[in-house]
Parts: sequence; structure tokens; C-alpha cells
Amino acid sequence: MQYRASHRYAHMSAKKARSAADLIRGLDVNRAMILLEAHPSRGAAIFRKVLKSAVANAGQNDTVDVDTLVVADARVDEGPLIHGRPRFRPGPMGRAMPLRRRTSHFRIAVSEKNAS
Repeated sequence: MQYRASHRYAHMSAKKARSAADLIRGLDVNRAMILLEAHPSRGAAIFRKVLKSAVANAGQNDTVDVDTLVVADARVDEGPLIHGRPRFRPGPMGRAMPLRRRTSHFRIAVSEKNAS
């Protein structure tokens, strides 16, 4: 059985956070926590919180040993733009340049090692 957790509408582009997702996918939970604490990106800090939440969700079930959990799926999807559309800032020679303030959705699923 998989236990999931997510953080939606994070004020970060998905492209910047995908390196942290690729880092922990398929690892056991304890090793993933150690790697995320050492990773310098903001995406790793958000993934650490989401991973703790997923482990806590799994811990609600008394039959699950949280030390045998594995990160089955870690992904970052693009969310909507802040304010719903691009805003504009001044560009060279009087032009307008779009400013896209991006958001992203962080999702993690953990499962037991013998179930995967």
C-alpha cells in the first residue's frame, strides 16, 4: 500500500525542484532524509517536509514499520501562474518583457520495501 503526501502551490518553479525529486526517488526513507538535509536547494527543504508528512501518514497504520519504507514516487508538477497570467516588466528599447511567477505541486508516495 502506498501512503502519499503533497504540497501544492509552492512558490517555486518545477524545473528547479526536480533535481531534489530525482535524488530521492527509489531510496529508503532514512537515506532520503539524510540526502535532503545535505542538499542546498529550496526544493529539497520542501521535499523534506513533504516526506516527513508521508512517513507520518504511514505511521497512522499500526501494521506498518516506518523503518522499512521506500520512496516509491517523488515528482514535481507545474502549478498555475501567480495571479493567473503573466505580468510585465520593462525591457530594452521600450519593450515589455513577460514575468511569469511560477508555482509547483510537490508529491511523494512511500510504500513498504517488501510491497514494492
